[in-house]
Amino acid sequence: MVRLPLTPAEVERGQRLGALLRRARGGRSMLGTALDAGVSPETLRKIESGRVATPAFPTIAAIADVLGLSLDAVWAEINQPAAGVELARPARHPGQRLAS
Repeated sequence: MVRLPLTPAEVERGQRLGALLRRARGGRSMLGTALDAGVSPETLRKIESGRVATPAFPTIAAIADVLGLSLDAVWAEINQPAAGVELARPARHPGQRLAS
């Protein structure tokens, strides 16, 4: 199976996820956190460093649970637009009126 290259937005989102997990882990050891979450320390290290920009949902859910993070908080944090980036607007069909 061929994996498509990540977009710059996906890479940036992965970096924000890694930073969030590092902050949430604080002084807790990476080894203990990984083992408590049921993932390998190498996997956690790669996620925290941004090398795995799109980890599997169950992996993030398990890590977030161990760190006491809600998935809503994780989602909100990693989906912050970069400074100066405008969010895409839904496409309009010709003749479609804007809602007022």
